[in-house]
Amino acid sequence: MDSNSLIPFIKSTTTMFETMFQLAVQIGEPTVKDPNSACFDVSGIIGFSGDIEGTVILTFPEATALRVSQLMTGEDLTDRPDDLSDAIGELANMVAGGAKAQFDGKQVAITCPSVVIGKDHVVQQQRDMSCVCIPCECDCGNFNIELSVRPASGNATGNTAAASANA
Repeated sequence: MDSNSLIPFIKSTTTMFETMFQLAVQIGEPTVKDPNSACFDVSGIIGFSGDIEGTVILTFPEATALRVSQLMTGEDLTDRPDDLSDAIGELANMVAGGAKAQFDGKQVAITCPSVVIGKDHVVQQQRDMSCVCIPCECDCGNFNIELSVRPASGNATGNTAAASANA
């Protein structure tokens, strides 16, 4: 994966946390993730199609997910897994949407978020794509951005018609 592909997701994440939560995010050193290694306890997943294809996953330890969700909603979601899922899905959606806006001149569509809650879950990525894990930390705790994206295969401009239809 081209290191320039990471920049829109890092910028989107830091901007969203600073704007919504007034939290600075420290970005750690990106590493290639073992495809069989587990995520944290709560993961928001967004797919990309069009000129850029792949997925982004925001994955949080449960305590971090609860703290961030409480800042977002103003409510304690400890005993409300459906509401926690909605909040994490919306966070993933905002990060993906912010990154999408930075793909200048490219037609890109994003999926509705999916959320997985459970200890040691594994989100399988496309087998022909590597996954880069970007560790992040803020005052609410640590979390990761797991990113598997690339220019669309096929023609030089990607699948613009499909992206336009899904936008």
